[in-house]
Amino acid sequence: MKKCNFMRFWGIIALLQISLSVNAEEVDYSVISVGEESGTEFTKITNDGDCVCMPEVKRSRFGTGLSWYTNRIIDISSDGNKLGFLSQRNQTSNIFIKDLNSKGGSIQRTNRQYVLDFSFSPDGKYICFSEKDGRVNTIYQTSAEKGYVCRQFTSGNKDYAPVYSFNMENVFFARQEKNGASIWSYNIADNYLSNYTIGMNPYPLKNTNKMLCIRMNNGERGEIWMVDIDSGTEECILADPNHSFSTPSLSPNGEWILCVGSSVIEREKKRGYANTDIFVCKIDGTNLHQLTYHAADDLSPVWSKDGKSIYFISQRGSSNATANVWKMNFTL
Repeated sequence: MKKCNFMRFWGIIALLQISLSVNAEEVDYSVISVGEESGTEFTKITNDGDCVCMPEVKRSRFGTGLSWYTNRIIDISSDGNKLGFLSQRNQTSNIFIKDLNSKGGSIQRTNRQYVLDFSFSPDGKYICFSEKDGRVNTIYQTSAEKGYVCRQFTSGNKDYAPVYSFNMENVFFARQEKNGASIWSYNIADNYLSNYTIGMNPYPLKNTNKMLCIRMNNGERGEIWMVDIDSGTEECILADPNHSFSTPSLSPNGEWILCVGSSVIEREKKRGYANTDIFVCKIDGTNLHQLTYHAADDLSPVWSKDGKSIYFISQRGSSNATANVWKMNFTL
């Protein structure tokens, strides 16, 4: 089966300055878990026929760095019963929906050419997504249940990573411009656009005017920031000289930040292997924990609605490195 790799795109990657020489062909993807993940249960949710898009990870052959696609390309519906994921079929990428309570197949939810990323609305009625069209990306809204009719929110720019505010008044997104990425919002009622701050991967927090986002430091490593869009207060929550971070989201109980982070797998008599894994930390940036250690690429994590599980994309458990959506229990 053809692998469904997802293209790297403008401003949506974190570039990590890790001086390692790596060869992905040396990785054994076939095992489901490794020793460091003892006590964690992993369940495969999709199957190879779902052709789940794999966020691209690029490792330098000569040790100049590691980069990965940071946008969310899976999500869980507000009732916790449906998984949305991007699937690449017939030279297009679209959103498909799988019922988590049944063993049936997935249902196509968009009929576009090149959907880049998406998120469910808090009430479960809508999906917002960005689509690449030539040199621009446009943000749309469509029904989460039926039909292919879309409402267009933006045009003429490189917009991506849309996510609803919890009151559903705004859709926040990142816009790539000449000087870098910045966070914007689109007011659904009056069509008003607002620009807030630099960053990408916006994630608005419930019942506050704050959001999480990612910023790149001078060493080109991703940091997690907390931004108050009313007061303008900005605080770096998580930065580490040995890791780069992306794709933050807050647990349903408001205690834990979930994210992707870079890591290095040490190998006997070989150079270390640069990798992407799943991490969590407390909302104040303390108690950083690495949750996955597999040499496969673990990416695009989202919380279950009860906060007891995490869904993510990985090639683990596949001898030919085919990507699927996996579920792991969260016990910290």
